Amino acid sequence: MNARLDHRNPLVFDTHELGRRPGALQKLTRSAPAPKDFGIADVIGAPEGVPVELDLRLESVMEGVLVTGTARAVAEGECVRCLEPLRQKVAADFQELFSYHDADDRGRTRAEPDDDAEDDEDRLFIEDGLFDLEPVLRDAVVLALPMQPVCRENCAGLCSACGIRLDENPDHHHDAVDIRWAALQGLAETVKDGEKDNMGGAEAGVDEKQEK
Repeated sequence: MNARLDHRNPLVFDTHELGRRPGALQKLTRSAPAPKDFGIADVIGAPEGVPVELDLRLESVMEGVLVTGTARAVAEGECVRCLEPLRQKVAADFQELFSYHDADDRGRTRAEPDDDAEDDEDRLFIEDGLFDLEPVLRDAVVLALPMQPVCRENCAGLCSACGIRLDENPDHHHDAVDIRWAALQGLAETVKDGEKDNMGGAEAGVDEKQEK
């Protein structure tokens, strides 16, 4: 069983008003501060404390409470191309069943505790009429966020040679040199230098003969 939930937590919701009659509906809107590490670590996410706007629909079913909703927030990160800071709106849709501890998968009341502990580990439960939406939101937001965020779709990024931002310098380029010719180019320059030295020596010899 989960630890006792705190009804003062803005991501914890009370189902007592909804009741357990199958088919009962409740619609809620709430603004809650984003929890810590709300997004993709070191990539993009909603900073801790920024408002997360929630539109929820709670439906009572035999097994528990089916929660359907949308979360909206502003995420911050860094463009993977130009490394500039970026901000973008994110909307994450989700649906999750929060189960009653005393009901099985078919909504029937359990006479004895369920022996299938592995199944229970994968389920979310209602505790004393409360459920915690945070784990569901985390999963939904991660799926809605881009793994490689960009400041804009046609961001040109950075020059791979010198790191200058190409959007601000559209005419920037480097003369490409084929590495296979680099050694020959160096040899050619050495030969030219040697020819100059030889020509200098020959001119000096001619001058000496003329003086004689």
